[in-house]
Amino acid sequence: MLNLVRRWPFGLTRKSWPDAAAAVILVLFVLIFFDAWISQTLQVWPEMWHAPFAFITDIGLSDWVLIPSFLVLVLAFVAVRLPLGRYRRAAHELALLASFIFVGVGLPGLVSNLIKRLIGRARPEFFQDLGSFYFQPLLNDSTFQSFPSGHSTTAIGSALVFSFMLPRYHGLFLLIGVMTGLSRIVIGMHYPTDVVAGFVLGALGAYAVRNVFAGRRWLFAVRRDGTVCFRGLPNLRRLFRRCR
Repeated sequence: MLNLVRRWPFGLTRKSWPDAAAAVILVLFVLIFFDAWISQTLQVWPEMWHAPFAFITDIGLSDWVLIPSFLVLVLAFVAVRLPLGRYRRAAHELALLASFIFVGVGLPGLVSNLIKRLIGRARPEFFQDLGSFYFQPLLNDSTFQSFPSGHSTTAIGSALVFSFMLPRYHGLFLLIGVMTGLSRIVIGMHYPTDVVAGFVLGALGAYAVRNVFAGRRWLFAVRRDGTVCFRGLPNLRRLFRRCR
C-alpha cells in the first residue's frame, strides 16, 4: 500500500521522479501487448462474475463525492460569515474539509478528462472494427475517450483523499478503488492501460492537493522530517460533543 505520510507516492522525490516516470511508461508499454487480450477475456466472464463489477463500477462516478462536498462547502462558507461566535471556527474547519475533498477528487478528474479528450483513444467496444490503437484526438465524443480512465482516476483519488484523514481504513479505501478500476475493464469501457494510467493520475493528484494544503497548514502539516500529518478536526469534534 502507499505510504500516506510521504510527500509523494511510489517513493517519488525530486531526484527519483525521472526514473519513476520512465518506470510507469515502461509498465504501460509492456501492458499494451496484453491490453486487448485482457480486455476481451474479462468481458466474456460468466454473468455471475460480471454482475458484481457492473454494480461497483458507478462508485467511480465523481458526482458521489463532488456534489455533497460542494454543497457542504457552500453552506460552511456562508456559515463562516455569520456571527456564530465560538462555532465559527468549526464552520471554517468544515469549509476546509469540504474543499479538500472537492479539490482532491475533482482536480485529478478534471485533468483526466482533458487528457482523454486530447488523446481520443477508441474504447474497447470498437476493438473489432478499429483495434486497440485507434485514436481520434481533440474532436471526439465519449466513445473516443478511453485513455486514461476517469472512473479509475476518481476512485483512487477518493480512496487517498479519505485515507489521508482516516489512515486506519486505507486498505479498505484502496481495495474499493482498485476494484472500481478493474470493473471498468470487465464491463468493456476501458483497457488495462487506461485504468493503470488513471490510478497513477489519481494518486499524484490527491498527493499534490494534500501537499498544497499542508504547505498552508490547512488540515495538514509538514513535520521537520518532511513527512505530512493530518492535524485533525478539533473544533468540529468539540462541536459534536456539545451536541450529544
